This record gives sequence, C-alpha cells and structure tokens, in this order.
Amino acid sequence: MEDQTYEDAYDAWRSALATLLGDAPLLASWQERRYRFAHRVGALLTEPAGEGPATTGPVLYGVFSSGAGLCYVGQTQDAGRRLRDLPVGESHHLANTLPPELWERVVVIRWPLLLPAAPAGERTAVREMGMKNCGLALEHMLQIETSPPLNSRRRRSAGDWQPRNLARSRSRGALGSSSLPGLGQLVSAAWKSLAETMLPEDKAVVDTGVGRVVFPSAPETLQSD
Repeated sequence: MEDQTYEDAYDAWRSALATLLGDAPLLASWQERRYRFAHRVGALLTEPAGEGPATTGPVLYGVFSSGAGLCYVGQTQDAGRRLRDLPVGESHHLANTLPPELWERVVVIRWPLLLPAAPAGERTAVREMGMKNCGLALEHMLQIETSPPLNSRRRRSAGDWQPRNLARSRSRGALGSSSLPGLGQLVSAAWKSLAETMLPEDKAVVDTGVGRVVFPSAPETLQSD
C-alpha cells in the first residue's frame, strides 16, 4: 500500500505540473511565480533583519523540510551570493530535488563570529588553515553529527546513487576537522539552538547575531503568491 501511495503521489505531481505548464502563458506564469518566491527566500537569508546584520562572508547552512527534517548541510565563503542562489537553483543542485516551497526552515551560522570563544590554539589553526579549509572542516563535522540524507550519497554515471561514508572521508574538510574540536562544539550549540527555534507569529526570520533561521513556509513569506 505504501508503494502504491507513493506512486499515486508521483502521478498527482506530474498531473499538477501538466496543468500548471499547460500552455506558453501558463509556463511564463509558473516561471515568474517560482522566481518571485525564490527571490524572497534569498532576500530573507541575506538581507538585514531586525537587529541582525546582512549575511555575508563565510557561513554554514542547512535546509530542513517539514517531512524529512534536515536534508542538506553546506558551507560557503560568499554567503551573499550563495544563499541568494540557493532557492533559485541556478548553480546549486538542492532546489532541483527539494523545491524551496517545501522548505520548513533554513539555518545559517556565521561561524567566524564564534572564533573569539574558541581555544587559542584553534584560532591559530584557523589562521594557518585559511578560512575556506576551516569552513570545509566545520561543514564535515556538522555533516557527521547530523547525517543529512542529501549529503550522504553521490550520483553515479550509471544513473543510480552510491552511499558516502562521511566518517571515512579523506577530503580536505575531513582531514582538517580534527584541528577544530572546540570551534566545532560552538558551531554545534549555535546550530541546535536555531534548529529548535519555534516559528514566530509575526515574522519569517529570527536572527541571533551569530546566525539566523528563516522560515520559507511562513505565511509572511507565502502571502503574495
């Protein structure tokens, strides 16, 4: 029965898209509506919000859906560009698999702001490793801790998927992660706080300074669609 329910839902999705894309004007309307929504989400992720500053520079980020929970964890050195593109999907694969209309929340951590609280030896390690390698190391640590499904497999040229053993990875991030245990703990605590933040009644963004959580499915985000 579960397999049949899944197939029924897939057929309903294809049927709904056939209606939405039924002719050239409908296709244009679909394109406009989806970009309008993705643009709003990108603005919520990056622009100043209340007392919170604009989101720029190196960050860690994660996307949650209401059903699957945390789906993806990533990092970037250019949050202003990457997070605006994240829901649009022009240079990032995520929106192709998980439409932003179904995102329950996006968590963003401005991890460099946690450096003053990190052990002195780790601050030295950050300078020696460089910001990009540190971002990759923290990304790896967070992926190990949370096991997001879209980070846990890779596509194969045969047309199927192969599991990724993140714990045995020899990537730059994996190799550098052992140098930053204290900073990793600070990131984890900030992450958990934002991941558990409740949806406010009157806004779609909560910014703590160190990071923010955006609720794409909040009425304030959806209201003009």
